[in-house]
Amino acid sequence: MRGLLRGLRSAAAFLTRFPLRATATGGSDVARSVPWFPVVGGLLGVAAAGAYVVARLILPAFVAATLAVGVMVVLTGAIHEDGLADTADAFGGRTKEEALRILKDPAHGTYGVVAVALSLLVRIGALATLDRWSALAVLPAAHALSRAAAMGLLGTIEPATDEGLGASYASIVTGRRVVAAISVGLLIGLASLGLWVLPASFLAALGASFMGYVAVRKFSGITGDVLGAAQQFAEVLVLLLGAAAATKGWPSLVWWR
Repeated sequence: MRGLLRGLRSAAAFLTRFPLRATATGGSDVARSVPWFPVVGGLLGVAAAGAYVVARLILPAFVAATLAVGVMVVLTGAIHEDGLADTADAFGGRTKEEALRILKDPAHGTYGVVAVALSLLVRIGALATLDRWSALAVLPAAHALSRAAAMGLLGTIEPATDEGLGASYASIVTGRRVVAAISVGLLIGLASLGLWVLPASFLAALGASFMGYVAVRKFSGITGDVLGAAQQFAEVLVLLLGAAAATKGWPSLVWWR
């Protein structure tokens, strides 16, 4: 039990801005934290959904969605958005060496700024189409499934370099831990979306896999920034599924209501 709690704490310390003292200094703690990534993602999704529900009581949907996404960015310290920006900038490199050099540069260029802006706009727009109950179903699933999908890349694609976050995790995390992360993400998605978890998990996996494919072509592997970009892409696709279901009159996303 103590090991499980250390894994949860390590995952929360890494994925959020909460003032937790990270315990993932040793390899075993890093490995333990991976299955908890979808759990932390699901809890963050609940927080964002709560912010949206409260804001919708007095504000228009688009403004409420903007505040909810803003809450998420604050809680995570924009860690995944930063990875998306770095990856988008690096895609502009003509060679692998140039792309990796850009990837390590902490400054964001035009591609990175545009990528983050598009991500924010699409997420806000998709969320604004949801009513309060649908948001409570979609957001926890989107954040859990997207983080599980990103961990799936960690277990299937080699790191692009021998240094950095992606390499450090890949060298320690076992396939069993990755499978556990994916399983936990699917369970959270099932509890939140019911049978809608099937297309949602497919889209999350598709988004992360596409990002992994492009990274292999460009960098010959993945990095920590690529994992962040994969999470963003997967989250966007799940939110778009929710928006389509809400606006096209498809079967309700809120199976538990």
